Amino acid sequence: MTAATPARITSPFDASSTALDVVAGHDLSGKTALITGAASGIGVETARALLTAGARVILAVRDTRRGEAVAAELRRSTGNPAADVIELDLASLASVRRAAAQVVEMAPRLDLLINNAGVMATPLTHTADGFEMQFGTNHLGHFLLTELLMPALKAAAPARVVVLSSIGHRRSDVDLDDLNFERRPYEKWNAYGQAKTANALFALELTRRYGAKGVTANAVHPGGILTGLQKHMPAEEQRAMGWIDEEGRPNPGFKTAEQGAATSVWAAVGPELEGVGGLYLEDVQEALPFDAARPFSGYQPYLRDADKARRLWEDSEVLVGLR
Repeated sequence: MTAATPARITSPFDASSTALDVVAGHDLSGKTALITGAASGIGVETARALLTAGARVILAVRDTRRGEAVAAELRRSTGNPAADVIELDLASLASVRRAAAQVVEMAPRLDLLINNAGVMATPLTHTADGFEMQFGTNHLGHFLLTELLMPALKAAAPARVVVLSSIGHRRSDVDLDDLNFERRPYEKWNAYGQAKTANALFALELTRRYGAKGVTANAVHPGGILTGLQKHMPAEEQRAMGWIDEEGRPNPGFKTAEQGAATSVWAAVGPELEGVGGLYLEDVQEALPFDAARPFSGYQPYLRDADKARRLWEDSEVLVGLR
């Protein structure tokens, strides 16, 4: 007799819902959240929703001047003064270590970690530690940050980690034999796909390792949104991909930043996800496997590869110096 397949987890929300819709009715007083990349785009709207519900939110940003301006606006608009700012450059493991030490001092108990920051479709460049920029920033920087904050997450258990992945994961599986594009030609979208697949595999393995200790993680596809992520893409490329029209207007099927943050906020507070991890979420629901009849949603089977998730974790530990 085989075990029954778990029922798909859904919510009363959909692709049009906003982060404030999702957080309505939740009281997060006494909870502390850390959001990376919280100075722009969906990071700001995720912070706004959590602050509105009463949480303390630490905004981890590269540019602290910009971060302080965002924090000031969030304090004014939400009426919640508990918005703090720290410096974090995910492309530098030294910066990650400094930020993690600061967070542990500020918040020995961390209820929510939202790994929101990222880069997309960058030219071939490398982090301060020599890693391909997209893999190094999107995956390795967050991997080290999360591991260094794990004592604070365990102390707050049940705690949740939210990992921003993307439909872009469908561009590429993770190549464990060539994570740094040293043996194959660099292609920016394949590199982005590898990094976003790594994000989802990270959530899967984190839950396997720490779920019994009260820390779970889910991966999120926020939807199509025009944010600062597109800064490396010329307008001609964005038009060719159907993201903007000839006048520069966004595709009407794209989401606003407020809508894009909704799935992150659901992953952080949704009662349906209490104690549940290792999933890939989109449009405020658990995503379905990819189906050609639904070309703009769904995930590829390699996101569920538990063995590859374990091996990626072990390789990542070595790369960031944890073993």
